[in-house]
Amino acid sequence: MAEKEIILTYEGLKVREEELEYLKTQKRKEISEKIKVALGFGDLSENAEYDEAKNEQAEVEMRILKLEKMLKNAKIIDNDDISTDVVTLGCKVKVLDIDFDEEMEYMIVGSTEANPNQNKLSDESPVGKALIGAKAGDTVSVESPNGEFQIKIISISR
Repeated sequence: MAEKEIILTYEGLKVREEELEYLKTQKRKEISEKIKVALGFGDLSENAEYDEAKNEQAEVEMRILKLEKMLKNAKIIDNDDISTDVVTLGCKVKVLDIDFDEEMEYMIVGSTEANPNQNKLSDESPVGKALIGAKAGDTVSVESPNGEFQIKIISISR
């Protein structure tokens, strides 16, 4: 079975590569030191520091594997391929929430990069799904858990 393609912006790729490098070079060493110190405490059967360090080591190794798999299956969105005619992955969209008369700007990204606090919305989110394929000037309906609402696309940019 083929692995699911992971769609990332160039920025998202760099963030994940930097995290992987940090985990492999620095975090592994830090945990190794913690384990070494904890081993010095003696009896491992009642050594909370050792157990905690081993658990942290397992979590870091799992994250490293996940990042390596993600990067192996990554498809990078090239800025030159981002259309400003219609909403696509990688573009920035300025919208007007019609109910609240409030303007917002979102970047549409793949699900692994989504971060609503940074206004990065997944193409799989209710707003992202509604926006994909729409043009500037279009009003789209968004089906959300709190009910349907309307947003108007003001502009699309890279």
